Amino acid sequence: MSFPDYASYDGLGLAELVRKGDVSPGELAEEAIARIEKHNPALNAVVLKLYDLGREMAKAPADGPFSGVPFLLKDAFGDIAGYPTRLASRFRAETPAKEDAVLAKRFKASGITILGKTNVPEFTLLPTTESTLYGPARNPWNLDHSTGGSSGGSAAAVAAGLVPMAHANDSGGSIRIPASSCGLVGLKPTRARTSLGPDYGDVLSGFCHEHVVTRTVRDSAAMLDCIHGNEPGDPYMAPPVNGNFLDELKKKPAKLRIAFSKKNPAGAFLHADCVKGVEAVAKQLADLGHEVAEAAPPLNADEPGNLFLPLWAAWLASEIEGEAARRGRGPKDDELEPLTRGLWEVGKSVSAAQYLMLVKEAQALTRRVAGFMQQYDVWLTPTLAAPPIPLGLINVNEPDPIAAFAPAVDYVPFTPIQNITGQPAMSLPLCMSESGLPVGMMFSARFGDEATLFRIAAQLEEAMPWKGRHPHVWN
Repeated sequence: MSFPDYASYDGLGLAELVRKGDVSPGELAEEAIARIEKHNPALNAVVLKLYDLGREMAKAPADGPFSGVPFLLKDAFGDIAGYPTRLASRFRAETPAKEDAVLAKRFKASGITILGKTNVPEFTLLPTTESTLYGPARNPWNLDHSTGGSSGGSAAAVAAGLVPMAHANDSGGSIRIPASSCGLVGLKPTRARTSLGPDYGDVLSGFCHEHVVTRTVRDSAAMLDCIHGNEPGDPYMAPPVNGNFLDELKKKPAKLRIAFSKKNPAGAFLHADCVKGVEAVAKQLADLGHEVAEAAPPLNADEPGNLFLPLWAAWLASEIEGEAARRGRGPKDDELEPLTRGLWEVGKSVSAAQYLMLVKEAQALTRRVAGFMQQYDVWLTPTLAAPPIPLGLINVNEPDPIAAFAPAVDYVPFTPIQNITGQPAMSLPLCMSESGLPVGMMFSARFGDEATLFRIAAQLEEAMPWKGRHPHVWN
């Protein structure tokens, strides 16, 4: 069966067709497989094809809200038994996982059918998806530009209509950056809203969060309903959820106090397309009846960058040395990218005392931002400081992390803040650049308050609709 309208449906829309008997899960799986086979050579979004698994799952999908809907896992933290998770590293052995991650179990219970794993940068380190092992993922809007990272393969696949949604995770912006770059909805939930079990209690002292990238707000809300909740043994838990997130979309937001920023923490203006976008969205919010004011949290000029590099380096060192212990040897010269090796060297030099001091600094920053959020319900910024960057701008063959990350420092001034604070933040595909590339707008709410984000996202999805705005060449 050919399904030419497939990409016009979101996940809930496809599941409704399955429920009505208009299409079968197997037919949806075959349509997605055909689209992957047709478009993936150009996009390089899917790096592990699991068609046999998906076809088997489609025979009897779980009875959830996404029953029979094609889906892709990210090649990071999305373990499923019998298949490897490599994090795009030649040093990570192709060892099959022994069991499903908690997240994968919950994804399966939602009814999805898993057809593959998606492209990431090595060890998910970059705000672009380019690795020596897999090669670059390419943005469906312009193949010479980045998909963002580290969930770039997932974002490219969803934006190109291969699947309606895909797994993503976020330790410094890795859901929101690709969502912005590819014109999608990307919510980073509150810290501990989703479990990292069984292998992790937390990652990077609470910086890592799991969810999906989607084309619609309702798919994001419905999937969070499916996957949220702590597991026994998790080190902490998010505030309880009242009701479900999908129902929040039906509730008109009360009059909100919304701060917006057009400068980065160092006081520098952003790209003109981003400034234009945030001004337009701020005006729209005011027209919708919200109280809007230009304001920003009290951040230092070097925040959050001064915290991120040493903390990330220390985490990377723990991952590489853990893999070395499993394999009984360290990485060979050609098994790590020079940038990864350089960051590993930095990580090995971070003492336990220094690490804990950095965590203390992160907690102090969190208190300052939380104080600011007592004055405002939502903080609006561009997701990124510029439209999607060209591929190759960040050089993975540069061994000096400071030099390699220099182009990214000003590019991602906002997204790491919410990883440090643990508060929820959502990128919405509200704007476009003059050159025709997506420019996402990011909304941050108080800790535990995804509900407000979903309400305002639904309101903006209606007021500034992006449905139908997609890279048509991939139909």
